Amino acid sequence: MGHRLSRIVTRTGDDGTTGLGDGTRLPKDAPRVDALGEVDELNSVVGVLLAEPLPMPTSDRLNGVQHDLFDLGSELAVPGYRALGEDRIAALETWLAELNAELPPLKEFILPGGSRSAALAHQARSVCRRAERAVVRLTREQPGLDAARQYLNRLSDLLFVLARALNRAQGKPDVLWQPRRTDDEADR
Repeated sequence: MGHRLSRIVTRTGDDGTTGLGDGTRLPKDAPRVDALGEVDELNSVVGVLLAEPLPMPTSDRLNGVQHDLFDLGSELAVPGYRALGEDRIAALETWLAELNAELPPLKEFILPGGSRSAALAHQARSVCRRAERAVVRLTREQPGLDAARQYLNRLSDLLFVLARALNRAQGKPDVLWQPRRTDDEADR
């Protein structure tokens, strides 16, 4: 890898722009930079989830997700570069099917919560949805990020199901949404 980051403080962004991997500079609020930031935040939130004690192979697989997200970030940082393949989307789908096979069917909407690790998986899911929306906005202007968009869509589904699986592994029930509850019910 060499010495890619020889200086962290460059002052080159003081003018409100940032450099991409191909050397071009964009405003820090450009759709590409926004999408890159959302994916970076998602990777950070997955990292927080990984700081929790998790069952195996969940930790290994989430570590793989972090690498995928870094690859996705490289696609966003270098226009025209592709790092995420269909195989990574398929890997998420396989894991999703495995988790779903162990869970009872969902008959009600659930609230984010239960165990701490499940709540963090839900937080990662919501950040993932935001990252997906940013990539969708970007692809309206600059097509070609289909795999990135699909990956984020599958990942958000996976994180939802993972939250349910983590609750189940810790003996916690899903937190069911109670629509139209009365004030008396809220006080209980």
